[in-house]
Amino acid sequence: MVARTMSSMQQDHSETRRLFCQNPTGLIHNPAEDLRCITTTFHYLHNSGWYWGPISASEARDALQNLSVGTFLVRDSSHPLYMLTLSVKTACGPTNVRIEYSGGRFRLDSSSPGPPRLLSFPDVCSLVQHYVGSGQTQQGKRAELEDTHQPKAKPSSPQDAPKDNAVLLKLMRPLSLPQAFPSLQHLTRLTINCQTDFPELLPLPRPLLCYLQDYPFKI
Repeated sequence: MVARTMSSMQQDHSETRRLFCQNPTGLIHNPAEDLRCITTTFHYLHNSGWYWGPISASEARDALQNLSVGTFLVRDSSHPLYMLTLSVKTACGPTNVRIEYSGGRFRLDSSSPGPPRLLSFPDVCSLVQHYVGSGQTQQGKRAELEDTHQPKAKPSSPQDAPKDNAVLLKLMRPLSLPQAFPSLQHLTRLTINCQTDFPELLPLPRPLLCYLQDYPFKI
């Protein structure tokens, strides 16, 4: 059992190191902190159920094609300088937005010139949760437009794209990987997280509190 656990940890570390080396877009000030941040992000993503791993853009398009606007998933990026891509169904069809990583923070790729003004987050699940919240309220969407550049989505096929290639993103609901359909325990955790911003203060046994903290998100 111990040998199996150590082998699994080594495989996870090797995978994280491989993905980390594919993203030399930002200056690395603290490699250990970068590794911790990226490892945490992939831990959360694997728990989320809507991380689809190394699927292609065409596979993501097929998965989202017949679903409602706002349905999304996260997958590995096919670009060697990025780790992850957000694929989402928009009014123009399935589109893709790369997720940048730099200095311990994640943000959506911006096509605007100059330094990026898009909000950054400590992990990808926090990033996605923010845009889900912004997409579900008009007030949130207006605030996002006032404070930041609007994220630019890249349509999966040129014929679906408007001339300026800008597509308004609206994230509404994640698309779970079929073989990672949420368990009853995970759905209960999401329900609890949606009802309180401080689950660690709930009068629950320590194992349950640890389970809640293992995925502290609402989506």
